[in-house]
Amino acid sequence: ILAAASGHEAVVELLLEKGSDLESRDTKYRMPLSWAAKNGHEAVVELLLEKGADLESRDTKYSRTPLLWAAKYGHKAVVELLLEKGADLESRDTECGRTPLSWAAENGHEAVVELL
Repeated sequence: ILAAASGHEAVVELLLEKGSDLESRDTKYRMPLSWAAKNGHEAVVELLLEKGADLESRDTKYSRTPLLWAAKYGHKAVVELLLEKGADLESRDTECGRTPLSWAAENGHEAVVELL
């Protein structure tokens, strides 16, 4: 999870080759794909998806998808990638019922708003 959160693509790939679980969760109940999306690591997001990570996986605290995390933090390239892969544009979290568009708008991420 830390390798994905930090954007260390080569380390993530090595860990996956050694059998690390794509769907492992940390103490905040987030998975590697969510962390990579939240922190804007496009190459790691793409790698995890290629290896079979669940595009619509949700953390168990706020029920946010990787797309919700990427939109909230304004990572346009990651949002584009997730949309290309078929991410649900209308997904909502359970914290406030927000969509990717509402998170991007609230946080002033104009480029992401235009994309969504």
